[in-house]
Amino acid sequence: DSLIIAQTITFVKKELKNAEGGHDWFHIERVYKNAILISKTEKADSFIVSLGALLHDIADSKFYNGDEAIGPKKASDFLNYEKVPEDVISHVIKIIENSSFKGGNKKQAFFSNELFVVQDADRLDAIGAIGIARTFNYGGFKNRAIYNPEITPNLKMNKEEYKNSNAPTINHFYEKLLLLKDKMNTKTGREIAAQRHEFMELFLNQFYAEWNGEK
Repeated sequence: DSLIIAQTITFVKKELKNAEGGHDWFHIERVYKNAILISKTEKADSFIVSLGALLHDIADSKFYNGDEAIGPKKASDFLNYEKVPEDVISHVIKIIENSSFKGGNKKQAFFSNELFVVQDADRLDAIGAIGIARTFNYGGFKNRAIYNPEITPNLKMNKEEYKNSNAPTINHFYEKLLLLKDKMNTKTGREIAAQRHEFMELFLNQFYAEWNGEK
């Protein structure tokens, strides 16, 4: 198992060599570390958790014209090549297909402790100081405004609207980041999320004070 994990790390690093800064190898590494930490207090298979965390963003649909089949296909081809057992591959693929937020209004059809761990680990990287950095990095990458008081957040978006949104970056806090605390699956995830959530609220208070020229 440890050899396959090492091979997977090498594969992911190579695949994501030129990725956007919020979805690069370092994002994967943080999610992987978060997942290992969370799984210590959950009944979850650490091999499946490790593979799911390492491969969850192997080809994020955001960078492939919204094609959600590429990530699972790349992961599946790699795991088959490494002769990983079929049942492990199919579980990892389900984790990849279900770990993403996608507007938060989509009904999830698959559940497992391993998915819950990877989902929480991924969501933790979307909040707190790193979450803020990643959000503005992606907003800049997409050439979005930082903030526009006239464009209010839209909390009723379906998956397509969420994917195609080019609203100002601050709106993303309300459309995703601030909602994640209450979507955590695990005890450890909830504890870490609470502290990171508080940090984001402090940031937003400071942001609006500066925007409005307050002391």
